[in-house]
Amino acid sequence: MLPDDQLSDTRELHLAWLDYFRETVERKLDGLSEAELRTSRLPSGWTPLELLKHLVFMERRWIRWGFVAEPVPDPWGDSGGNPDAPWRLEPGDTLEGLLDQLRQGAERSRKIVAAADLGESAAAGGRFSAGEEGPTLNWILFHVLQEYARHVGQLDIARELADGLTGE
Repeated sequence: MLPDDQLSDTRELHLAWLDYFRETVERKLDGLSEAELRTSRLPSGWTPLELLKHLVFMERRWIRWGFVAEPVPDPWGDSGGNPDAPWRLEPGDTLEGLLDQLRQGAERSRKIVAAADLGESAAAGGRFSAGEEGPTLNWILFHVLQEYARHVGQLDIARELADGLTGE
């Protein structure tokens, strides 16, 4: 369900849309076979499960590692440590495990966003170096939202190609 169109608080609007996109990702992946989750139908070669892993790491990189400079293991784990490399899976990556990480990340993001001012700049020491002015939390949230929106659209196409399912 779309977020309430009467939301006027920017923080709650960001959080509501993030929840919506995460739920949409789950709906788009629900019902795909293991083979479909791990098969690409696109020239770029990414699979639906790789896209899910990317979203888990993308949110972690921007909010935990980026905004609060929280030490996170392997912030580029979705691309094997190389931010320019294609997305990849580890042998133990599963739909259930990655969805659990997505949900846990959502809870952590919600706590971070609730405790901070939207105009606050990202802390140094994680994604951003000392002396470098990091983006504001408001900018980071908007960036994370556009990442989700773009990738949900891509997942829409991948799902339609896999089994014909369309729509929200």
